[in-house]
Amino acid sequence: MPPAPLELSLELTPRARVDVIDVRRAITVRFGDALDAYPRTLCCSFHTTAGYLDPGVASRLRQHEEGVMQYLEVFRTMFPEGAGYEHDKLERRTELTADQKPREPQNADSHLAFMAGALRTCVTYQNRPGEPVSFVDLDGVHAGEARRRLTSVLGFRTEEAVAHARLVIPVSGHAVDSVNLKDPRFGIYQQCAELVAREGVAKGRIRIALAPGERHAGLTVNEYETLLMRHDLRDVLRDPLRFMAEKAGHILGNPRAIPSRTLDYAKYDLVRVFNGLVDALGLRESMVETVLSQAIAMPAARFLRMKRSVSLLVSDRDGAGTGAIVEGTYQSPILVHWHRGARQDRSLDVTLTRFI
Repeated sequence: MPPAPLELSLELTPRARVDVIDVRRAITVRFGDALDAYPRTLCCSFHTTAGYLDPGVASRLRQHEEGVMQYLEVFRTMFPEGAGYEHDKLERRTELTADQKPREPQNADSHLAFMAGALRTCVTYQNRPGEPVSFVDLDGVHAGEARRRLTSVLGFRTEEAVAHARLVIPVSGHAVDSVNLKDPRFGIYQQCAELVAREGVAKGRIRIALAPGERHAGLTVNEYETLLMRHDLRDVLRDPLRFMAEKAGHILGNPRAIPSRTLDYAKYDLVRVFNGLVDALGLRESMVETVLSQAIAMPAARFLRMKRSVSLLVSDRDGAGTGAIVEGTYQSPILVHWHRGARQDRSLDVTLTRFI
């Protein structure tokens, strides 16, 4: 009889603020070959600045640390640390208490790099024993102390779709905006919980996807903090090099000189980083030039690697046989759109699958 799906949980310790940890090796040390019998795995991070590579990127990089770090350097260059982000102005963060503010990391750059680099909080891979699986941490050390990182890896043979739903979400009339899909006013989580209970799914996932025909939009899972989503992300969507240029202005000793000299500096820095990425990704020069032209000359929406779908883990870890959505404290699925459409709503397709 084939084995039932198996979920393994790990606590990881990053070695630096930006780190790549081989989860495969950590699982082998802790659990031996427990996952080797399963052809597929679902990897889940419960954080908003640490997660897994999109499968397409992971395949190109072969999950090796050197290539992954080169890939990350592109987005770290686009979003340099300490570039005047609103999210980092902790005195304006009304959700934080007076005691929390001194301990809160200034990590807007990590959030933006996570979203732009299409890092995933929940992703499926073909299970290939012996090959690395990269857990990417963009904010792993704060004030000299490693942050506590939790991840789950679930082995399974296949999955079957057991329920579908089409949801219509109202959006604002703004050309650039983001929507917190966890907002109880939309009822998405309630409907998903009802689907899980009705179908009796103990191990599986919920896939939320933009409906066919939806354009100029993407989905991600991150922290829905007002200053980050309504200011920093919106600024990036309007001007992808804005924070690079602002940082360059400080480096050149003239923070106000954004329009000319600093923008040229930012473009040069981006080209330098992209040149270092060619070998890691195995890209043709023409492909790199195309991506560069998009990053420099077009709206960031074309460059940011947001996807059309996100997945949420369904697990019975808290009660055998009773599945529920499992996620991190600050995680929310987020719809981002960058074009004013004819309608003030977006359609989403929700699919519940059971792991077998």
